[in-house]
Amino acid sequence: MITLPPPSSSPGLFLVFEGLDGSGKSTQCRMLAEALRQREREVVETREPTQGPWGKKIRAMAASGQRVSPEEELDWFIQDRKEHIATLITPSLNAGKVVIQDRYYFSTAAYQGSRGLDVQEILTLHESFAPPPDRVFLIEVSPEVGLKRVQVSRGETPDAFETLAGLQRCGEVFDGLQIPGLVRINGELSPNEIHQRILEEVLPLL
Repeated sequence: MITLPPPSSSPGLFLVFEGLDGSGKSTQCRMLAEALRQREREVVETREPTQGPWGKKIRAMAASGQRVSPEEELDWFIQDRKEHIATLITPSLNAGKVVIQDRYYFSTAAYQGSRGLDVQEILTLHESFAPPPDRVFLIEVSPEVGLKRVQVSRGETPDAFETLAGLQRCGEVFDGLQIPGLVRINGELSPNEIHQRILEEVLPLL
């Protein structure tokens, strides 16, 4: 069982969306951000990898299909995340804003863990510098469904992270997560049904 410390009590609200590629995370991030802005909350939408130097490096590598070693890949994600936390996440939370994030270090544990790195070591490492979310919405779909959505619904060619075998291993890590604030949601429900389930969790926190 993989466990993490409870969420911190920052002035803001930190909401993270996780799941396999094709699970619908990005759609739900947008829907939630719009719903909260309609309720006059100041919302920051962000994602990882970021558009910063390290994030661009990761995206270019994924698009090319030329993978670096798991250890170097992990280091790139950590550098990108540390910069993201320092420049955007922490200042936004300290200002009382709602941060809605598409992927966080749980994805790193799943995807780099699927390449043979120790999942618990990745999680423990992040505990030393990464603020814990108030809620983690894990939208669950099978690897087969996720990959089909990437290929058909989104009309995209899968990148280096989006192989069936890799997604199957990632799914196993996500299945083992036991995190305070974790909310597992059936990703094969309609987008509106998923959104309503998320609102049920978020609105009492505002």
